[in-house]
Amino acid sequence: MKVGALSVEPVYDGYGQEPAREVLTYPGRSDAWSCHEHLLDESGRLRLELGGFLVRTGERVILVDAGVGTIDNDKYHGGRFLESLRALGVDPWDVTDVVFTHLHFDHVGWATKKGEVVFPDATYRVHRADWAHFVESPDADPGAVRKLSPLTERLETFEHDTTLAPGFDVRHLPGHTPGTAVYVVSSEGERAMLLGDVAHSPVELTDPAWEAVFDLDPVAARKVRADLVAVVTDQPDFVAAAHFPPGRLITVDGERRFTPLEKE
Repeated sequence: MKVGALSVEPVYDGYGQEPAREVLTYPGRSDAWSCHEHLLDESGRLRLELGGFLVRTGERVILVDAGVGTIDNDKYHGGRFLESLRALGVDPWDVTDVVFTHLHFDHVGWATKKGEVVFPDATYRVHRADWAHFVESPDADPGAVRKLSPLTERLETFEHDTTLAPGFDVRHLPGHTPGTAVYVVSSEGERAMLLGDVAHSPVELTDPAWEAVFDLDPVAARKVRADLVAVVTDQPDFVAAAHFPPGRLITVDGERRFTPLEKE
């Protein structure tokens, strides 16, 4: 995918499956999924793509999120991230930056492996609030601490919206987690927004009132979605969330629709 002179490429790691009616709900409507059955499998499960995005800008080779890792259980199936990177012509030591939208397990899987950083020459970046919540808090999950602590010597945290590389900006949009970040890629008048888990399914973009059980602050998460949707609907910008294909939001006959790029 081209954004002006820059490239944004999905890096596939695997997929997950979650019971849609349990993890995504609509306030006051028990039948909300009845209009979206085409997004579910025959068992009512929502498929979640797992992986990240590769952004090349100048001499920087930037990974946005790092997949689920080698997990392979009844819900999540990873293991293909490095293979996918190599298919794009990138080896682990070529990566200059690893930036996280947030620190949930399915976004940091290849950050480390067996206590060692996977991308040895990269600087790792995340919002300060997420590092505090997932690593430094007395209540932090021990598994997350073990996974992420090896990054400390190569870690840079940020607290404000800033430019991290030419054409690559970060915006702090808390709700899903305290430090959730959206990365904006822009070049030659074109723009893409890498959303992480601001939305887990297109239904949350066509109607931001949906609620995800994964959101730590559902009220803030809904506002973030609503504000973002207002900005990108009927614009040439495309959005790329973590768990479904990139696309655009358009209005058709007064209704907001999500159109995957692959169908344009």
